[in-house]
Amino acid sequence: MLARTSLLIFSATLFCFPAFSYAGEWSGYVSGEFRAFANSPADARQHDNNLSFSAQPEYYTDWDNGKQSFTVVPFVRWDENDNERSHADIRELTWLKAADDWELRAGIRKVFWGVTESQHLVDIINQTDLVEATDGEEKLGQPMINLALIRDWGTLDLFVLPGFRERTFPGEKGRLRFSPRIDTDQAMYESGDKGQHIDYAARWAHYLGDWDIGLSYFNGTSRDPRFIPGSDNKGQDVFIPFYDLIEQWGLDLQATLGDWLWKFEAINRSGQGKSYTALTTGFEYTVVGIAGSSADLGMISEILYDERGDEALTPFADDILLAGRLTLNDEQSTEFLLGMIFDSDDAARLLSLESSRRLGANWKITLEGQAFINITNTELLSGVRRDSYLQLELARYF
Repeated sequence: MLARTSLLIFSATLFCFPAFSYAGEWSGYVSGEFRAFANSPADARQHDNNLSFSAQPEYYTDWDNGKQSFTVVPFVRWDENDNERSHADIRELTWLKAADDWELRAGIRKVFWGVTESQHLVDIINQTDLVEATDGEEKLGQPMINLALIRDWGTLDLFVLPGFRERTFPGEKGRLRFSPRIDTDQAMYESGDKGQHIDYAARWAHYLGDWDIGLSYFNGTSRDPRFIPGSDNKGQDVFIPFYDLIEQWGLDLQATLGDWLWKFEAINRSGQGKSYTALTTGFEYTVVGIAGSSADLGMISEILYDERGDEALTPFADDILLAGRLTLNDEQSTEFLLGMIFDSDDAARLLSLESSRRLGANWKITLEGQAFINITNTELLSGVRRDSYLQLELARYF
């Protein structure tokens, strides 16, 4: 379905952009990534340490005095062990027409909503690319038509979303996966149209003094599947993803008050069993110029709540995040983020590290890691209880 939808959108884009002779700009990166795991895998079919390579070029051009533009961002990864992680995607393929008080976009895009650090409850337009990262930050491109109305009372974005994208999951040999594994070949839908169901969304965004406000609505196929126990063609136990039709209202707020950032996200969703509410809220306080230096230290705390409790499709149903962000503000843009999520019901912990530094004008080195602490066999994260890792990535930008 995605290939057919992408072809139709690309054909429409060519109609709007009749000649590729306009001078454009190329940018992007290529990278190599190495993951080292602290323990042998829980499943003998899974791999140990892992090497992979990725590339994400970007082409951009504009014309009509900058009022129209065209962007293409493909992505590809080769993974040493996991065939499901070796994949390609079109992150963006977008035509933009801009006017004084409106913008029209058509094609494939990534759209981000949200303000909190630990999770983005309101961010529902794009599907999560889970084979890329477990934190939900990496997204698949979504076919869409997006009209933005820019007014004094705020910006209203209207979306038509044809072509549903299924979530990616690690394969049989992959690490950081559910146990039993997710069998995407047997994916099920509530809608009789399956992946051809057309979804709709809208978001109003504005600011009032120190407050940034977003109110969003979504109606369509959930990006978060439920999981049904089943078996694959080899008779092995698997989970089968089931994609419900849902309706979701979302609210995100951020207040900038001096050195404080106060953040809030909440959703109310119906369609996956009983209607429920979930929220994430907290703050980030920045100490500027530590000990007279140019470095800044941000102290972050958030509360994660989901009223479904143990029945939630997320491991973050009643948890607390404590984190620190160190920004050196040096020429190399060196940054560190260290955080831990505490489960308030038991001793389970999730420790995360993100750090990066530029090397010269074109290189960037990134060190990331996660440690899964006191994860029991009965928890949603039981499949990754032995998958604590460090990941080193070296990227060349152009």
